[in-house]
Amino acid sequence: MTEVKNNNVMQTGVVWLWLSALVFMLDQWTKSIASSHLEMYVPNQVNAFLNWTLMHNKGVAFSFLADQSGWQRWFLSVLAMAIVIWLLYWLYQNKKQMKLQNVSLALVIGGALGNVYDRLLLGHVVDFIEVHYQDYFWPAFNVADSAICLGAVLLIIDAFVNKHESSET
Repeated sequence: MTEVKNNNVMQTGVVWLWLSALVFMLDQWTKSIASSHLEMYVPNQVNAFLNWTLMHNKGVAFSFLADQSGWQRWFLSVLAMAIVIWLLYWLYQNKKQMKLQNVSLALVIGGALGNVYDRLLLGHVVDFIEVHYQDYFWPAFNVADSAICLGAVLLIIDAFVNKHESSET
């Protein structure tokens, strides 16, 4: 992370938050469509490897913690919000020209907020994208999950491709 000496917020990575808002809106829009047009756990085949299948996940990735009594809803929401706050601070510390890193962080923030919104409002995360090969199924996911994964991959690529100035102390 680099320290921004200019106090002008528009010169920081925060200018990329429009992408977070776009991810959040797209995620909520697609979840709304899935919830209103799909029947729970009934696959709608798109092609040989993709189904639209409505599922509710009370846990995290791969339904980890989904079988717990409900404490996970609040724990996961607080944890995700703490991570979002940290990522927002990271964005604020970045220069706006650090495009790949800022885009990566914005994707993760938008995805995290999309899933936190579901978790707080509904008590579960709406998943509906189901990828499979014959009888081998990947756990269902959503646009928010896709944005988080893409952001994480881009952040790793950024770490190898771009050498950012280290923070001066």
